This record gives sequence, structure tokens and C-alpha cells, in this order.
Amino acid sequence: MQATVKWVDGVMFVGESGSGHTVVMDGPTDHGGRNMGLRPMELLLLGVGGCSSFDVIQILEKGRHQVKGCVAELTAERVDAVPSVFSKIHLHFVVTGHDLKVAAVERAVKLSAEKYCSASIMLGKAGVEITHDFEVIEV
Repeated sequence: MQATVKWVDGVMFVGESGSGHTVVMDGPTDHGGRNMGLRPMELLLLGVGGCSSFDVIQILEKGRHQVKGCVAELTAERVDAVPSVFSKIHLHFVVTGHDLKVAAVERAVKLSAEKYCSASIMLGKAGVEITHDFEVIEV
């Protein structure tokens, strides 16, 4: 996997993935930014949510469950020191579908957390407390 990050000006950067996709990163105005893009730590948190959501959907679809939607609501805490690393991340999944079994969603979330989600497992090994819960909504 490869990526590049190019400085634009101030505290704005453009990241480009090896697959050619780009994202703007910028800081708040009180840190010299123009508030024109994601903060790098926000991007990291979104990566955890995306990685885990991908797993949950893939596991449920492989089980032929009728999933209609999945939203991962993430909350995170950071330490009050430099570096201001994450100390806690909580993922709350809202999974919608037809005849979805709670046990199937629970299994998918657990497998993602314990076996498949590279991003959250990596951060967990670095000392971040990562928790998960979910709700199932019938549609």
C-alpha cells in the first residue's frame, strides 16, 4: 500500500492514495488553517469506522441476511497531552434490515472487533480502549 501527502499551504495538505483517490486535510483557523478539510485524527477515526463497517456488512451479506443499511456512530476521547492520541473509541452500529437476527449482527460486530478490522485491532494493540455495541432496526 502506498500514499502521498502533499503540502498545499498553511496547515492544508492533500493526501492521495495509491488507488488515486484524494482527500483534503486542514486545521482550524486558530492553528493557521482555513477549516477546508478533515483533521488527520478525524480521518483516522473515520478509517476505523469504515474498516469495521465493511466487515460487518460483508459478514452479514455472506450469511445471506437482508441488510438494508448500516451506520457506525463513532465517539472518541483523546489524552490531554502531546501527543494527543486516542485513549478510547466507541463504535455504535445501527443495522437496518428485514428479518435480521440480533445474534447474527452481534456475531458480525464481534468478528470485526476480534478478527478482521485491521484498523481497530492495530489501535487496540497500541493501548486504545475500543468498545462496540449495536442496535437492529426492522425495516
